[in-house]
Amino acid sequence: MIELYKVTKQVASGSETLTILHELELQIPDGQFVSIVGPSGSGKSTLLGLIAGLDSPTSGKILIDGQSITAMNEDDLAELRGEKIGIVFQSFHLIPSITAFENILVPMEIAGIKDAHQRAETLLEDVGLTARAHHYPSQLSGGEQQRVAIARAFANNPSILLADEPTGNLDSKNGRHILELMIEINRKRKTTLVLITHDKELAAMTERHIALRDGRIVSDSASGLLHQERNSSADVEVVSVHEPLAVEDRL
Repeated sequence: MIELYKVTKQVASGSETLTILHELELQIPDGQFVSIVGPSGSGKSTLLGLIAGLDSPTSGKILIDGQSITAMNEDDLAELRGEKIGIVFQSFHLIPSITAFENILVPMEIAGIKDAHQRAETLLEDVGLTARAHHYPSQLSGGEQQRVAIARAFANNPSILLADEPTGNLDSKNGRHILELMIEINRKRKTTLVLITHDKELAAMTERHIALRDGRIVSDSASGLLHQERNSSADVEVVSVHEPLAVEDRL
């Protein structure tokens, strides 16, 4: 469970204070696939950074599985991310001097995970890149590089995956493939997925749709194909989501 209570974020802008997020209240249950959309400057990436513990709120409280990350020091936050949170960026952030396999293997070796080699092979298979294991990032297409980045994000088997515009540098075909891959991971591993995207078509495929504008939540509702599929499937538990609320009711 991801929980935010009256979370704000302010930064200095010259002699003035700029408010990026205004007292957000938000809960994301375990296993839910959520898209967060909004125009540039709406606070989407700031929100994701706060959930990841990469930044601190100006006020308010953020809890991950009941633990208040706003009270943690940097060492504790790093340990939490290593255990529970995977992050996928728009720009892949692969190490160019090592292979796809090694990019996935390295974080597991650093963490001292047993059977790291076998797990890296399994993750490559999960993203359909077994045949490209020993290729360097420069030898992979954009879609392939992003698939390696997703596999690496799952190296420590996190319960939460945060993705910041993961399809932003891809064409529509590859972008849809990446999202379908993330949906499959969500189904197989019951991982909580939070997706930042500007693509409304991709966002419509997720289970829950949250829209930000000027640092405020302006809508929060069930949306898209995944939600419909879960509601129609007898063997999958339906996850309840909030109905759309007016801004004044959410804040």
